Amino acid sequence: MADKQIKKKKMHKRRQMRIRKRLFGTADRPRLTVFRSLKHIQAQLIDDASGRSLLGISSNALKDQLKDIEGKCDKSREVGKVLAAKAREAGISQVVFDRAGYLYHGRVKALAEGMREGGLKF
Repeated sequence: MADKQIKKKKMHKRRQMRIRKRLFGTADRPRLTVFRSLKHIQAQLIDDASGRSLLGISSNALKDQLKDIEGKCDKSREVGKVLAAKAREAGISQVVFDRAGYLYHGRVKALAEGMREGGLKF
């Protein structure tokens, strides 16, 4: 059982690196990366040129705002909208989407759609 979990993590890391080697974020077009846990979703905007995170948000940090919303996909969409609003305030209108080895469906897709609804371009 432990070998299966180790292999699963190793394969996820390989997918993540395969995607990341093609993507590069700059100050005016940062990389939007996603982390998905069993309960929460996190997203952050990263400037790879300077090696720093510009903005970040988590569904855990928005607990009060998300308490009336049922379902993780709907919460992910709302997290995307909030992050898009913060990015617009910071003067960011375009991002490079890094799905970090996750399939583009479910919560990851809902987050991306929320970002688009908030006004960001991919």
